[in-house]
Amino acid sequence: MQGKLYIISAPSGAGKTSLVAKLLQNDPIIRVSISTTTRDQRPGEQNGVNYFFVSQDTFQAKIEANDFLEHAKVFNNYYGTSKHSVIQQLNAGQDVILEIDWQGAQQVRKVFPNASSIFILPPSREELQRRLTGRGTDSEEVINYRMSQAVTEMSHYAEFDYLVINDDFDTAIHQLHSIFVANRLKTDFQGTRHSNLINQLIAG
Repeated sequence: MQGKLYIISAPSGAGKTSLVAKLLQNDPIIRVSISTTTRDQRPGEQNGVNYFFVSQDTFQAKIEANDFLEHAKVFNNYYGTSKHSVIQQLNAGQDVILEIDWQGAQQVRKVFPNASSIFILPPSREELQRRLTGRGTDSEEVINYRMSQAVTEMSHYAEFDYLVINDDFDTAIHQLHSIFVANRLKTDFQGTRHSNLINQLIAG
């Protein structure tokens, strides 16, 4: 059975990574597409697990070979989604999440118009600032830049099908998972999944 493609976007600091990680723990059918990036590998990250880390030249070659479903430049680094990998997982019946920004989402919708898209917002600007500062890994200059970028990103929320406010984590994860469950209960999905049962029930 064909899986469904999901796009999840959020400004830096909204809690998207933590929510998606919990979602994967709760639902074995869901997978996250591993992006390819030119940014440096951080301590604790594994190539092929967190990202596929490549050089600028390799990334450019993949663009020219049309290997990416979408790609974008974010904070002076490039990120891209493998078209082959996504299609392979969908064909295996997995629901696949793309963690990409609004620009990438626009690119993906052209190829997968039936993809469901979700935007995650923080409860306030003050809380977003607190979360970014609380990481303790970025300078004030970087934090201010991320805040300005976040405002731009959040202005595109209306382009998405669903909106989740990450104020209380447990509430947000429940709402996020509900979107996946509801889509699996749609008539076309259930009709395919339970075709034998339905044929027995309506047979004359």
